[in-house]
Amino acid sequence: MQHRALRPGVEYEFEKLLISREHSRTAVTRMLVERAEHGGWELDRVQIKHDGTRRVLLRRRIIRQRTVFV
Repeated sequence: MQHRALRPGVEYEFEKLLISREHSRTAVTRMLVERAEHGGWELDRVQIKHDGTRRVLLRRRIIRQRTVFV
């Protein structure tokens, strides 16, 4: 996993997935929906290669706790 700031003050954590062509479209959709609902991931990019494999890039926002001095 890698971390990257797309905008100032907003950081994202990324996860790369490589899904083989044996998995159906509905199975892949269910898997990605499951990750979105339970892990907080959102779809950033999907690339379908000429051999049918899917490269999926997921991202989720990193929320940092600020230290407040009183």
